[in-house]
Order: sequence, then C-alpha cells, then structure tokens
Amino acid sequence: MTLHFPNMAEPAGRTLGDEEVAALERVIRSGMLSSVWGTETRALEREIGELYGSRHAIACSSGTAALHLSVVAAAPDPGDEIITTPITDFGTVAPILAQNAVPVFADVDPSDGNLDPDAVAKLIGPRTRAIMAVHLFGAPAKVGELRALADEHGLTLVEDCAQAWLTELPGGRYAGTAGHVGTLSLQQWKHITCGDGGLTLTDDDELARRMRLFADKGWDRAAGRSHESLGLNYRMTELQAAVARAQLEKLPGVVAARRRSAEALVAALSGVEGIGLPRPGGHAWWLFPLVLPGGGAPELAAHLGEAGIPARAGYLKEPLNRAPLWGRPVYGTSAYPLDGYRPAACPEAERLVESTLLVIDWNEHYTPEHVAAIADAVRSRPGRS
Repeated sequence: MTLHFPNMAEPAGRTLGDEEVAALERVIRSGMLSSVWGTETRALEREIGELYGSRHAIACSSGTAALHLSVVAAAPDPGDEIITTPITDFGTVAPILAQNAVPVFADVDPSDGNLDPDAVAKLIGPRTRAIMAVHLFGAPAKVGELRALADEHGLTLVEDCAQAWLTELPGGRYAGTAGHVGTLSLQQWKHITCGDGGLTLTDDDELARRMRLFADKGWDRAAGRSHESLGLNYRMTELQAAVARAQLEKLPGVVAARRRSAEALVAALSGVEGIGLPRPGGHAWWLFPLVLPGGGAPELAAHLGEAGIPARAGYLKEPLNRAPLWGRPVYGTSAYPLDGYRPAACPEAERLVESTLLVIDWNEHYTPEHVAAIADAVRSRPGRS
C-alpha cells in the first residue's frame, strides 16, 4: 500500500477538531460576529502579544492585509522604495504596489533563499524607506544584520513571518520581534489556521496606531464617526479569531512535531553527496527545503513525485523580479510609479528557482515511516553513484 502523506487541505493534515467547533458555536450563540463590538479578536491580540512579548498585536483579515498594514506603518511617499526578496509569495509585494511604492529586489543567500544583507546594503538609496525580510520556509533570516542596516539608514524593518510561526532567532527571541513590525498569517496552509487571517506585531505605539486605524477605515472609534486618515476594512471577524485562539493553544505542539520529524530527516540525509541540507537552528519547518548546488532539482522533484512524495522544484514558477507584471499598468492604464521600471537581475535567486531549490511539503502528522520514505527516495535518485 502506498504511504499517504497528510496535507493541510484535509482533516488528517490539520489540528482542527472539537475545540474549534466549540469556539465557533460560542461566537454564533453570542449573536456578535463583528470584532468591533466582540471580545474574541481583542483576546487573540492579547494572547499573541503575550506569546511574542510584543507591546501591540493588531489582528486583520489576512496575512496579505497584515503586510499591507506594515507598509502603511513604514509610510512611504509615492515612488519610495522598499527592498525585499524575489523568492516569496506575491502577498509580500502587492502591498508595496498598493501604497504606490516601488519594490526593489535584493538577491538571496544561495544556501537557504533568505535575503542577503550584503545585497540589501548595495541597494539602499535616497528613496529607500523600508526593508521587508521573509523568513522563508520557516528558516530564520539574518534579521539582526538587517536591523543594523535599517537603524543605520533610518529605515523601517518589516519581518514577514507568514511561514515562520515560532521561528527562533539567535538569543531566543521569536522571528517577528527583531524588526519594527512583524507579520503573521493564519491562512489555510500555515502552521495554524482560521482559513484566512493575519496579525502584525510591534513595540512602537505610533506604528501600532497607524496600522489599527488603517485596518478600520481610518476610524477613530473614540472620537465618534470621525475618519482620521485613509484606511480600508481589514477587520478580522469574531469567527476567525475564535478559531485562531483554539489553534493557538495547539501551536507549540505543531511546531515541536514538525521539528522532530524534520531533524530526523536532516540526520538521515547527512552526508548524501550533492545535497545541501537546511540548518535546523530556530527553523519552524513550514516546508522542508533541499538545495542541490550542482543543479538537478526538477529531476529530483520528479523522482520524488513518482515515489508518492509531495515535492516540487523551485517553489515559484519564476522569482518575482522576473514576474510578467513588470512594465504593465498598475492602476487603470497608468504604470505609475513603475514607469520604465524593470527589476534588476538576482542571479542567486534565479538559479535557485530554475535548478537548485527543491521543497518537500511538511506536516506535523508525519511519522518515522514518512521520514524514512523520503530519505530512501532521495538516496535512490537517478544518476547517484
């Protein structure tokens, strides 16, 4: 019988259960589904803030919305630049464009796909307003170095932690707390989920004020029906928050289980020629990445797929600096602020996506049998002597 790999689109690959059902019933029977007047969303914010040791946690409707709030906090003028990575979901970049700012793509560390601080430093210019780092696949990015760069140049550092729940930084802090703003996602495929939902983290009172206002149409609720600034409706519902609170209690166990099985696979693949293994330190293992410095990731992904293992090469079809949208209109027929804009080459990122990066789906329900099956398939890849 073929070994089944649980995935996050089915009950066997999630931790959803009676606790979430009870949370939904609690909210529905209360009659209050809006977070403006309800209690679940504010409770979730308190619990996340306490977990991360952050002064403020602001809930919103999605991880992309959380990233939009982070860009609002950075307050770029139209045409200002935000440096980020080309290996990420488009949700990292869309908020930059939504605020009429320009994404500038820096190259990455070829060993893990995270932003290379040296590449970032070379791109900082007079219009740079922020740096947006992504903790890719749950591996800690070099946010200590990036924070130093941000402080030196008066920039805002945003940490996109959508894939990095409880990722640990040197010194024991969680990813999301080294920058000026951290963002979290509760989308279906993340470590914990309420379908969609997001949060931002910050210790800065002014940044928190900007984000909370923008998430609620610029409405200062204490001042009556008065709109202080531009904003959208990014409010989380009480139903989302209630499910997220039930999931939050399970988060430590989810991450611990993923770490156990991932570290077992690292050990099983140690010494396999031609395979670069992820560094376990601090990793939250949203996906399990392998790097083949000599190339061949598409072929290995096909081999693993034939063995029934959920794996794919490159993660993206192309890195975002090579996405087809550049040079096309942004709003209506206008390309502003991207008139004549073409992202620069990012050779390391492009090579990762084209030939050297392979990702294996990961799940807290993987067993030693799953680990052994993956290790056997990698070791038996064609062309290996």
